[in-house]
Parts: sequence; structure tokens; C-alpha cells
Amino acid sequence: MTGLSAADVTDLFRTVSLRIGEARAALGALDGAIGDGDHGNSMAEGFAALTRALVTATREGKGAGDLFPVAAESFLDAVGATTGPLYASAFLSAGQLFSGMDSIPAARIPELVTAFDEGIARRGKASVGDKTMLDAWRPAARAVAAAGPDPLDALAAAEAAASEGRDATRAMVAALGRAARLGSRTLGHIDPGAASAVIIIQGLREGLQAHLARGGS
Repeated sequence: MTGLSAADVTDLFRTVSLRIGEARAALGALDGAIGDGDHGNSMAEGFAALTRALVTATREGKGAGDLFPVAAESFLDAVGATTGPLYASAFLSAGQLFSGMDSIPAARIPELVTAFDEGIARRGKASVGDKTMLDAWRPAARAVAAAGPDPLDALAAAEAAASEGRDATRAMVAALGRAARLGSRTLGHIDPGAASAVIIIQGLREGLQAHLARGGS
């Protein structure tokens, strides 16, 4: 077996979707404190739609590297609003890395974290400290860049860094988005986008671990 096939990449995001689905209520509660309370539903529905679209695309014969534009379109169609375009940009950024590849080496899966950070930053124009999902994605990308060649170690480092970034948002005042209208009232609350970013990285790590346990490479 050489690398993650389209079916393997679909399994990877199926795991992410499961974990986001499990966290739907918790993410909604976080968002309810400083937003419209819909982040859990949006993310769960977005990743569920994405997984369905990847299953179909895989059956139609798309290669692993060509699934990411499909992921972007399906997530955007399902979510819309602010989060949809941000993650659509993340998937398109990943697609630029892997376009045309029938399979993706496991060693390159942590590059998804870097690509997601770049896509989200480019689209959202946020800075670290604005109390957004970038406060988790940016330290995670830096952790991947500093990690060694083992992909599970790199994703574990990314998860730890993202978790620290997520927790740091509790001491921040929102500077962008709907939450910014609440000003100092956002202090003391975790940003829901940063929280869901951690879950996505956890899902990627868990999914890759399962792939490697099955003898993948």
C-alpha cells in the first residue's frame, strides 16, 4: 500500500466528521455565549456533507489529491455564512498541494494543517490575538513546521499547540466577526472556531493513526 488513496482520505475526513458531530452541542454552547450559537450545527452539517461528497467523488474515480476542491464546494454549499468560505479556502489551499495525486503519502498529511492555516488566514484576514479560529490554526501550523518527520508526532504537536491557542482565546477580546460587537463581554470565553479547529486536528491524527495501523504508509 502506498499512501492514502481517495478512499483513505475520505475515511480520514469521516473521522473528523464523527468527532465534530460528537462535539456539536458543546461547540454550540461556546458559540451561544458570544455568537449566534450555530457553530456546532454548522460545522457538523458541513463535515457531514463533505463526507458524503467525498464518498461520491471516490466512487466516480477521483484521485486523493483531487478531492479537496470537492470538499471545498460541498462544505461551502452546506455552511455558507462566515465559516463556509473560510474552510472552503482551507480545502482549496490543500488542493493546491496535492492536485493530480492519486494517493498522498502519510508523511505529508500534516501539511494539511499548514494549508488550512494559510487558506483561512488569506480568506479571513485575521491576526493572531483577534480571538478567531486562527488562534488555533496558526500555532498548529508552526508546530508542524518545527516537528520531525513522523506524521503522527507532527499532528500530536499540532494538536497540543492548537489546544494552547484555543485556551488562550479565553483571555482575548474579539476583534472580528459577530463576537466583536460584544467587546469586553467576550473575555472569559473560548472562541468556538478555535475549539473546532482543535477537534479537526484531533480527527486528522486519529484517522491517520487508524490508517497506519491498517498497514498504510
